[in-house]
Amino acid sequence: MSGDPIRIAICDDSRSYTEALRSFLEADQTLRVVAVAHSAEELIAELPRSRPDLVTLDLELPGIDGVEAIRRIMATRPVPIVVLSTQAESGGGTLAAAIAAGALDAVAKSQLRLDRRSGPQAIQLRRRLARQAGPSAAPTPVAAPASPRSAAPRRPPGGGVPKAGVATVVGVAASAGGPSALAEVLGALPADYSLPVLVVQHMSRGFTAGLVDWLDATVPPPVRLARDGEPAGRGVAVAPDGAHLRVGADGRLQLDARADGSAHRPSADMLLLSLARSARRGAVAVVLTGMGRDGAAGVSAVCEAGGAAIAERADRALLSGMPAAAAEGGATPLELNRIGPVLALLSAGAPR
Repeated sequence: MSGDPIRIAICDDSRSYTEALRSFLEADQTLRVVAVAHSAEELIAELPRSRPDLVTLDLELPGIDGVEAIRRIMATRPVPIVVLSTQAESGGGTLAAAIAAGALDAVAKSQLRLDRRSGPQAIQLRRRLARQAGPSAAPTPVAAPASPRSAAPRRPPGGGVPKAGVATVVGVAASAGGPSALAEVLGALPADYSLPVLVVQHMSRGFTAGLVDWLDATVPPPVRLARDGEPAGRGVAVAPDGAHLRVGADGRLQLDARADGSAHRPSADMLLLSLARSARRGAVAVVLTGMGRDGAAGVSAVCEAGGAAIAERADRALLSGMPAAAAEGGATPLELNRIGPVLALLSAGAPR
């Protein structure tokens, strides 16, 4: 029920810290701590019983470390995870690995003044955690252009697996669990892949640049942050923090950081809707793991324009919301390990 409190599990090896964090969180009546664990092993064993909506997790733990814990949880019982760690203060490889493994957000422990349970900062931090707590906070999709009325529902003219010689640009959308899925898809592309690949990955502010560096060191094609006004050329361009990424009629990238009420900025729908307008039948939409429905309206628009759309199989994705919604909009479901090879074939028919 929507009125039920958000159920939270805490994992930190400090007993005094977990008690202070419990008191801090439960100062808000909409939050309820249902489990406290002092090791990753204890947390993993507790999840089936407590069924939390959100997990807070330290990265430095005895036994299994936080990054490995995230990997195991996302592989067996996916749940939104927020890292609470001193390592969030400076970033670095361990934090990037945690985000890549599936953590949605990271908060430095120094930001949490647990002795101050009231006041604007405390309220803001609790709301920040609550926003990550699952489908109740899922985005509302940007409305797609209205379709002509018809007597019965019809499948859009596009969709299906993309074809070499037709595709001109690829747009990829992902949310929770996306970094590892992106690495698998992009890892199947050659270093000289000739189509532009534009990526929207939902992430908390401050982490996208680290994701780009990690992907650039992990996959064959060059990966960069998208820049306003640059041509949508070869390589992978990732939407930066806090800005919608679009492609204009002139084929150049457009970044828009203006507040517009969107649940996500960058938004997958914004990117894919722009591809439907600018590339039409040359557009290829790809939607990977994530909660909510961002990307569904964009997939429908790409299919209506005669383009192609692929969704990760929802029953195999870490989180099924986004790929399931994309499939409803006309995307063809594929196993994650098949998406990259399908995209790789498109380069053969593209101009070089």
